[in-house]
Amino acid sequence: MLVTDQKTISNYYQALLDREPSYVGIFYVGVKTTSIFCISTCRARKPKLENVEFFTTLKEALDAGYRPCKVCKPAENANEAPELVEKAINLVKDNPKEKITDWQLREHQISPELVRRWFKKNYGMTFQAYQRMYRINNALQELKDGKTATETAFGTGYESLSGFGYTYKKFVGKSPKNSTEQSIILISRLTTPLGPMFVCATDKGVCLLEFVDRRMLETEFKDLQLRLKAKIIAGENQHIKQTKQEIAEYFANERTAFTVTLHTPGTDFQNSVWECLKTIPYGQICSYQQQAEKINKPKAVRAVATANGCNRIAIIIPCHRVIGKNGKLVGYAGGLERKRWLLEHERKSLNL
Repeated sequence: MLVTDQKTISNYYQALLDREPSYVGIFYVGVKTTSIFCISTCRARKPKLENVEFFTTLKEALDAGYRPCKVCKPAENANEAPELVEKAINLVKDNPKEKITDWQLREHQISPELVRRWFKKNYGMTFQAYQRMYRINNALQELKDGKTATETAFGTGYESLSGFGYTYKKFVGKSPKNSTEQSIILISRLTTPLGPMFVCATDKGVCLLEFVDRRMLETEFKDLQLRLKAKIIAGENQHIKQTKQEIAEYFANERTAFTVTLHTPGTDFQNSVWECLKTIPYGQICSYQQQAEKINKPKAVRAVATANGCNRIAIIIPCHRVIGKNGKLVGYAGGLERKRWLLEHERKSLNL
């Protein structure tokens, strides 16, 4: 929301002058004279108080018409995991069978309280839950490879078979004995110049790529789990790793087409619409009417627009390249300013 309390504005402005790192992610400051927004640690010349306004979320700053500062890169740096949190995440990834305790975090000069706060805010879960998901994902792979539940339980650090079974069923939905054919949706987080995103993938391919502040994201997660009869747990597979690499290349002007495999559960009509979206060339636009005509459904403009809105894989399935018949930007779940930014990004890239 736009900050209007004068005392808060004064505190935030002083934090901006002092380049106070503890305010990173707490506020975003829009500079009226340049239409740029920054975070508290920005090294650029400081604007006058009367020329700024403060927002509590990145999306609100974008929606107000401000562009991310090229100096402090607020969309990336405000949401990127701090160095110590990144260190804790790497401990989990490097030791997937081991429970990382608070004592071990402190041994690595990592504050458990800092890690817990960051995970709760940015993942909506505790660090311990995140760890358990990684361990259960590792256990599932071992069971699929033929190991017994007993071998897997004690091999992944559980002290009892019953404790392993309870936790496993909680996350996977079935007992270890009955889950070797169970589908799992892995979820991971990545940071982009437009804010953090969640990426989900099954063994078949990427099934979701959305900005974390997307409206109705929780509903999308529930629908995806129902459609695929699968549970979402934290982890990475090759599809997620490839997506992170390709998205980074896209924003760095090094990629105009994606090759990562997709898994898009939906109706035949929805999939025909999504396949049509993928044919819109990089840097170009298409109207809903033109899209309907391309799939031989010229009178189904509204249905096409609805199917576009059901697209779960932003950027890779480029619904941001579709505009209204009158040429206006309409209908983008990530926010119209993000849509405008993506289109400008692609046009500028083609002119390099």
